[in-house]
Amino acid sequence: MGVVWLTGTLASKPTARREPTSSRLLHIAIIAAVFALPFSDWMHVGPLAWRFVPESPVIAWTGLALTAAGCAFATWARRRAGNLARSRLFRRPAIASDSCRAGKLTHYTGFLLGLLGTALALGELRGIAALALASIGWRMKSRREEAFMTGEFGAEYTRYQREVKALIPFVL
Repeated sequence: MGVVWLTGTLASKPTARREPTSSRLLHIAIIAAVFALPFSDWMHVGPLAWRFVPESPVIAWTGLALTAAGCAFATWARRRAGNLARSRLFRRPAIASDSCRAGKLTHYTGFLLGLLGTALALGELRGIAALALASIGWRMKSRREEAFMTGEFGAEYTRYQREVKALIPFVL
C-alpha cells in the first residue's frame, strides 16, 4: 500500500491550494499513531494489550482476508479515481464523473476495512484503538476536502454530493 500511495503522490498534479500546516501535521501525527498502535511492540502494554477476541486461527485468517480485501479496495479506488484522488489535499479537479469523490473517500473505506482486518488478526484492543483513531483522522481530512470542494464548485458540487456515494460505492 505504501508503494501505491508513494507512486501516486510523486506523480500527482500541482496543488491548487494547500491545507494549513497545523492541520496537515495533526493528520500526519494521527496516521503515524494509527500505524504505530498495531505494529509496534512497545504499544503492547496495559489495556491496549487486552484481547477483544479469543486467539483462533479462524479469526486470524478472517482478519488477514479482510486486510487484503481492504488494501485491494483502497488500491482499486485510488486507481479508479486516477489523477483526481492523489494523496495531497486541495487539488483542482473537475467534477465530470463520480471518480473524484467516490474514489477519494472509498480509499479511506478500504483502509478502514484493512485496519479492521488487522485488528481482528491482532486480536488486541490496540487494533481497535488504531481503527477508531484512523476513522477520526480520515473523517477530519475528508470534511476539509469536502468543504474545499463545496467552496470551489458551489451548488454544482453540492448536487454532486447528493448523487455520488462517499464511503461505500452505490450504498453510503
